[in-house]
Amino acid sequence: MKYIIVTGGVMSGLGKGITTASIGRLLKNRGYSVTAVKIDPYLNIDAGTMNPAQHGEVFVLKDGGEVDLDLGNYERFLDISLTSDHNITTGRVYQSVIEKERRGDYLGATVQIIPHITNEIKECIRNAASNPLEDGSTADVCLVEVGGTVGDIESMPFLEAIRQMHGELAQDEMALVHVTLVPADTMGDHKTKPTQHSVKALRELGLHPDVIVGRSEIVMDPGTKRKISEFCDVSQRAVISAATAGDIYEVPMELEREGLADVVTELLDLEKREADNEWYRIVSREYTSRITIAIVSKYGIEDVYISIKEALKHAGRRLSTEVRIKWIDAETFELQELEDVDGILVPGGFGTRGIEGKLRAIKYARENGVPFLGLCLGFQTAVAEFCRNVLGWTDAGSEEWGEGKHVIAILPEQEDVLNLGGTMRLGDCEIDVIAGSRIYNLYGSKKIVERHRHRYEVNPEYIDEIEKAGLKFSGRCRNRMEVCEIDGDSFFLATQFHPEFKSTPTRPSPPYVGFVEACRDNRREKK
Repeated sequence: MKYIIVTGGVMSGLGKGITTASIGRLLKNRGYSVTAVKIDPYLNIDAGTMNPAQHGEVFVLKDGGEVDLDLGNYERFLDISLTSDHNITTGRVYQSVIEKERRGDYLGATVQIIPHITNEIKECIRNAASNPLEDGSTADVCLVEVGGTVGDIESMPFLEAIRQMHGELAQDEMALVHVTLVPADTMGDHKTKPTQHSVKALRELGLHPDVIVGRSEIVMDPGTKRKISEFCDVSQRAVISAATAGDIYEVPMELEREGLADVVTELLDLEKREADNEWYRIVSREYTSRITIAIVSKYGIEDVYISIKEALKHAGRRLSTEVRIKWIDAETFELQELEDVDGILVPGGFGTRGIEGKLRAIKYARENGVPFLGLCLGFQTAVAEFCRNVLGWTDAGSEEWGEGKHVIAILPEQEDVLNLGGTMRLGDCEIDVIAGSRIYNLYGSKKIVERHRHRYEVNPEYIDEIEKAGLKFSGRCRNRMEVCEIDGDSFFLATQFHPEFKSTPTRPSPPYVGFVEACRDNRREKK
């Protein structure tokens, strides 16, 4: 197994996750199988209980793992499915060590950061790296992104574990990539001091970078690269410029042009191979049309909806249609704001804030024939809106929202749940689809598998009445409603699952493709 460790310096938010995913894409384009691990130094066991407005999207894996959004980028860039093992947090590491201590596994030893915590970290990395891929094989290369920045106290045990692994492996079995900020002054001159200090801090921990990826707004000139090379003791060709790109899928292409793939394969003593550029052709497909989609948001932060944004982009590329997003505040918007859009999307979320706004947006879409896609909470609000305004149940709502006719009820297994973390209905579930329905036509199959993250469902007590009124539940997982749609010319579809979590540039999500196609057709009809 070969390892590529990606660390960051100077400041957070530089794009270590995209850099990590892009390096994996470079290798995958050369025929190497790749897996990835994200280390998050926070004390949470996982990302499931974290406020999305602070931390960004909670991505859900096939086994139900609630993880950092970077793992979503890994899956999208690398066309792989990861598991909870691939997200290592301080909380998980310490929980495991304490459980072992309580069982007596350490035979009475004094449990310390070194060796017990660092050994646990190394074991977690090796276990994740050796997990079989979907075809049953083991990856050639494991990418490990260390969250945070060098110097953070939370990251110290992880960096120490990496230092130990480096000493235990052969020279060509591990490469260290350090991502750092290279700012430019008002004259456009790049400043290398932040990088120098960051590399110095890394070397003080016993780690010497093999590659430095310099993040900047503009491309670094050869003089800047030479200076970084001299001061940081890194080959000049291993100083890589990573200028801000207009789209994240341009980053692998930029790093390809910078020669990063050749540097990494040489460091790991991998066979030099020609790159297959098919992935680049897919993500670079030219647009022939443009649409605007309203996302009715309750959080107001785009990072909360990264997977939705990317799934729309994937579908748009497939259809050569540029998707522009109009963000709509669910609490304050006026209906006039929806008049110039080609489709309306209501995403997931929790709590009561913004619910009435989401219901108004769905009613507008349904009554005006505007293509509509609802996701998770969007599915539940679509059912509630239909019950209120078609069936006349004016107090129809969800048990989560308070008093009223609960057409949306808590899942039976959730009623006695005390701990919030990891207790929702999570991960993959097989869904039966009715032949001839819109959802069947999109997938072309009677059975589909999609990922979930919810505590509430359509109340079985009201299903028959709702369907008789015209809202059809065309996808079901045993006795649970998974998809609703309305027959007719306009696109009206909602899913309890999150199809965006499985969408990639090469395999765009079918509901998103159908939705974007309907929005494009709607725009053409307007003209």
